Amino acid sequence: MGKVIHINEKEFEKEVLGSNIPVFVDFWAEWCGPCLMIAKSVEELASEYDGKVKFVKINVDENPSITSKLGIYGIPTLIIYKGSKEAKRIVGAASKNYYAKAIEEVLKG
Repeated sequence: MGKVIHINEKEFEKEVLGSNIPVFVDFWAEWCGPCLMIAKSVEELASEYDGKVKFVKINVDENPSITSKLGIYGIPTLIIYKGSKEAKRIVGAASKNYYAKAIEEVLKG
């Protein structure tokens, strides 16, 4: 069963850019209501796309340099990486279905 793994900025290159499958990255914070609202959807998607997409979370408060480097100014920000490049960026909370469609687009593209 797929699960969401929590990483820090030191692990970003290995876990995200070095991945041989697309990576769904959830930039979030504990105090962010919309981030907490989408957490269950992200966990369900991690299960549904197990083996096809890796799911990681990065706490923006604990990892300020990577969020600044990537231009993350609002959370939640969700970025799907494919082949070490940003393929899709979603800023703000959305439905599980919306995220699934974005994942499908990246998998097909």
